[in-house]
Amino acid sequence: MNIYLLLKALHIIAIIAWMAGLLYLPRIFVYHCQTSYGSESHEKFVQMEYRLLKYIMNPAMIISWILGIALLLQLGHQASTQFWLQAKLVLVLAMSGFHGFLGSCRKKFEANTNQRTENFYRLINEIPTVLMIIIVFLVIFKPI
Repeated sequence: MNIYLLLKALHIIAIIAWMAGLLYLPRIFVYHCQTSYGSESHEKFVQMEYRLLKYIMNPAMIISWILGIALLLQLGHQASTQFWLQAKLVLVLAMSGFHGFLGSCRKKFEANTNQRTENFYRLINEIPTVLMIIIVFLVIFKPI
């Protein structure tokens, strides 16, 4: 079996899981904005957000990074000098930063210090989609 293709397949699977969480968590925040602190709904959303982040998103992000680095090592040093890969890495860093931002938002909901509106969360829900589209085009077309 080709180790590069195995790593690539596992990387794509991890990315799909990570993206699912990055798209779903802000949507949960939209509904969470509609609850009052201490209510049964609020507590349920706090639990859902925590589990999504801890058990799906965090492991998927970590696995995505590990497999991405392993793929990079398989490609060799010359690949790291290519524009498409450098741009992809910058965008993946941005996606990782967005992930961290969502984790911060989750903690604010839990502590009842969220000041953002449901419209804010609807808007930011598009960020990972835009990043994903650009990353996919970079990987497929590999512009110089």
